[in-house]
Amino acid sequence: MSAHAIRLVTYNVRYFGHGTRGIASTKRAMDRIARAVAALDPLPDVVCLQEVETQSLRSNTLHPAKGDETQLDRLLAAVHSVLAESRSRATYDAHYFPAHVYSVGKRANVYTTGLAILARHEFSVDHHNASGPHDITHRSGASSALRGLKQTRICAHVRVRRKTHASQTIDVFNTHLSLPASLAREFWTSSVRMGFGKNQLEEVKKLARFVEKERGSDRFVVVGDFNALPGSPVYEHLVSELGWVDPFARMHRLTQSEMRDWPTAGFMRLRMHIDHVLSGAGLEWVDFEDSHPFGDRTSPFHGLSDHVPIVGRFRPR
Repeated sequence: MSAHAIRLVTYNVRYFGHGTRGIASTKRAMDRIARAVAALDPLPDVVCLQEVETQSLRSNTLHPAKGDETQLDRLLAAVHSVLAESRSRATYDAHYFPAHVYSVGKRANVYTTGLAILARHEFSVDHHNASGPHDITHRSGASSALRGLKQTRICAHVRVRRKTHASQTIDVFNTHLSLPASLAREFWTSSVRMGFGKNQLEEVKKLARFVEKERGSDRFVVVGDFNALPGSPVYEHLVSELGWVDPFARMHRLTQSEMRDWPTAGFMRLRMHIDHVLSGAGLEWVDFEDSHPFGDRTSPFHGLSDHVPIVGRFRPR
């Protein structure tokens, strides 16, 4: 394998509150996730996270913050602490991409939502949209009252490059799409819903337009929690219509049915493949070692979230 392969992780961490069913974040959950990420060998170069908070009642009640410390600050400190224990000199820079705030009054945030991207210190971040992540939310048809309650969905973007390879920039896009609209008739009448919502298709079209506009080359990757099954309209729009590559499916030669049988998330007894890694033709994928299906007890990430990470390595062509 080339020494220049880049390792990427995408992971929905459920606000570090899986043990409380997402009601409140805990230090134990964060420490366990930090330890699992830092134990990956080789270490990931880019880590894309979904469902990360800033400061709120949910994030601070059981895991109090110090001053203006955010949830991402605490995670970064936990990762660095684990690396220091193993005498690793690796460090990460982190960017937070705010999506939505649910608050009572002007001072009390009940909970917040957002995305995060960590880049290892060997990489420079030449561009990011953390101060204004791209809004992909579909709100058409909702009343003004419901629009305010609708959780904002965004796309985070960073352009990174290995410091020793200044010309080989990689565009990394991280996202988290809405669930199918629960008020739509199809949500209640169809046995296969994830990725079939009309609202989801509108969001993924906005996502695709943003990616196509912002990417600097075919060396791009789009990751996250798409809430969409392989073969769904959302998935097909990106893979069949736009020609984005699903390297996980291609490398393992999986049909859409076989992909659905390899779950990345679980809810009660449901098992779903709704997290994806998609890329342009400018990346050559090496492997997906350390990626385990949801429910696999041999995974170091087992029981830490209602999702499991996808871990992949690629090289710029």
